[in-house]
Amino acid sequence: MTKAGANPRLRSALDGIPVYKPGKPAASVDGAPAYKISSNENPYPPLPGVLEAASEAARSFNRYPDMACAGLVAELANRFGVPETHIATGTGSVGVAQQLLQATAGPGDEVIYAWRSFEAYPIITQISGARSVRTPLTSGEVHDLDAMADAVTERTRLIFVCNPNNPTGTVVRRAELERFLDRVPGDVLVVLDEAYREFIRDADVPDGTELYRDRPNVCVLRTFSKAYGLAGLRVGFAIAHEPVAAALRKTAVPFGVSQLAQDAAVASLRSEEALFERVEALVAERTRVVEALQAQGWTVPETQANFVWLRLGDRTVDFAAACERAGVIVRPFPGEGIRATIGERAANDLFLQAAEAFRKEL
Repeated sequence: MTKAGANPRLRSALDGIPVYKPGKPAASVDGAPAYKISSNENPYPPLPGVLEAASEAARSFNRYPDMACAGLVAELANRFGVPETHIATGTGSVGVAQQLLQATAGPGDEVIYAWRSFEAYPIITQISGARSVRTPLTSGEVHDLDAMADAVTERTRLIFVCNPNNPTGTVVRRAELERFLDRVPGDVLVVLDEAYREFIRDADVPDGTELYRDRPNVCVLRTFSKAYGLAGLRVGFAIAHEPVAAALRKTAVPFGVSQLAQDAAVASLRSEEALFERVEALVAERTRVVEALQAQGWTVPETQANFVWLRLGDRTVDFAAACERAGVIVRPFPGEGIRATIGERAANDLFLQAAEAFRKEL
């Protein structure tokens, strides 16, 4: 008989697991405007036609969504020129990433990724029971692909390459990425996490959908949360060869992507002209923010994402607090640095004012 008060046995792999920390919400002080630029959200409202599509889908949310996401998959296959069997969907790109871990790695296996990179990588790796192998970024805050290739062992099952990297915004370019892919054994899955692909303006950064075509061990992750502005609906997808895509469909949570999300994503894909206009505006604002920070004396890594990174070391928390007092919430990584999303111009101006004042105190 079970003793009263005994706890259920849980997996030891969950012991000490890091907790994902979302960006803090903005809180107004004395009625002054406050902005949240801590979560890499798009500051614009839904694209034309998207809200209408989601509202129409909401009329039927007493019914289950299309589990196969057939309409969205067909739209994506047409958009990217790939077979429908090469596409798998999930609850944001992080949801698909977790499905990839479930499909490839378990106890005794290894997963390689740069550090610092996307903070979900260590969480989903530990949940799978696999061991994280972290390779430090270079002094320029870029993936050290040679070190990552050197870290591959017979236990390696999956490698994440976040391009652009979150939170530094830096990129790896075509020649170095292709050289890296040539070194990785064919039975190791390389995941090109391209959540911020739409913000890249460096022509030397390859599109992962080009690289995957003749490389069966390459999988590309994309999301509708960032450029497309559907962060609250949770829909992402992977493009991979059929064995990997099929495995992703097996590990997906049934009915995980709502019909609202599916229909909104389709409408977003059909409104890409407006999307590109908004992205161009954000890229222009990114340039303004970076140049202003550099003029203040900050060292800013070249960013190809919708955010900037400042390495502040032990002053990180102080800087984040100063920004919060100024009415803008940034994302601190204590002991390392802060990430600030490119938001609406007013938010960026407050951030720049706080950065300038803090810089004078250093």
